[in-house]
Amino acid sequence: MKSIRLHFPLFITIFLTISATAQFRKYSNEFLNIGAGARGLAMGGAQIASVSDGTAGYWNPAGLVGIKDYPQLNLMHAEYFAGIGKYDYASIAFPASNNKRVFAVTGLRFAVDDIMNTLFLVEPDGSINYNNIQAFSSADYAFIFSFAQKLKESTKRNIHFGMNAKIIHRSVGSFAKAWGFGFDGGIQIVQDKWKFGITGRDVTTTFNAWSFNFTEREKEVLYLTHNDIPVKSTELTAPRLIIGASRDFKLSKKTSLLAEADIDFTFDGKRNTVISTTGFSGDPKMGLELNINDVFFLRAGINNFQRALADGDTLNQKKVWIYQPSAGAGFKIQNVTIDYAFTNLANQSNPLFTHVFSLRLDMVNDKNKNKKKK
Repeated sequence: MKSIRLHFPLFITIFLTISATAQFRKYSNEFLNIGAGARGLAMGGAQIASVSDGTAGYWNPAGLVGIKDYPQLNLMHAEYFAGIGKYDYASIAFPASNNKRVFAVTGLRFAVDDIMNTLFLVEPDGSINYNNIQAFSSADYAFIFSFAQKLKESTKRNIHFGMNAKIIHRSVGSFAKAWGFGFDGGIQIVQDKWKFGITGRDVTTTFNAWSFNFTEREKEVLYLTHNDIPVKSTELTAPRLIIGASRDFKLSKKTSLLAEADIDFTFDGKRNTVISTTGFSGDPKMGLELNINDVFFLRAGINNFQRALADGDTLNQKKVWIYQPSAGAGFKIQNVTIDYAFTNLANQSNPLFTHVFSLRLDMVNDKNKNKKKK
């Protein structure tokens, strides 16, 4: 039976990563930390303070109050691992008639499709039957419902508040499924040319409750090949806090430069980050956006600072600081904005750079135009 075990390491690995009893996982629901929108990805994820479009439902729900007069639609699709992994994002935001509050709905999907299940590749008599191979998908879904409200409006200082309620669904073919929910909250403060942002994600601790469904035949093969059969379990995601500040510099009558710096604090153990303690870790992110006449945009960012072995220095084991850069551009034509980013989509330190495009549509109609003119 050894030959059987060698044919499905990926199949078993998927279950081993989620089969433990309830506990905090350092990289639980990590697909929710990839990002949303090519603008934010091009700026290295530094968005907490400055974001003011529909992607704020992901970055900082307080920023949704930047949407005024008409609904806004945002779409993004990205692929990596040579197209094996697919990441999709969509959101739609609806401002209230008084422009003091905004409601938004966001959907995220990260999936690896067409995984080959070779559990029954080898028949009991030892022969190989390729007709027994079936494909399945491992997919993660998140549905985020956002609300944003203006708390204070004045000539000197504006304060905005937002919150998210999110539902998470994860599935591995017909073998395993999980449901969970959590809450996020955020604040943005605008004072003169400065903007400050604070976002708390998974503030009440987000959980995934896993259930498994194996046929008796599948259980038999797993048992004979000395693999554990998973049982019901709960996976917990620890809260994280992200703080940021940005400033808009006027370079000329039609040109400005936005600069933002964020720090992403996690509380699930020591990580390989700039700030690293047993109680918490801090990961800085920095981004720039050059705005030319509110039509053309150039962006750059850096994030994911880590200590790693210097290239070629395996003997002395010397470590140096490394980081991952990103860049991009955007173009706005009337109510349509197309953004591009060349960025890293890996969750850890692997340099998996990819091209990302996103679309923003301000859903203006004749009624909206007349309202705006008034």
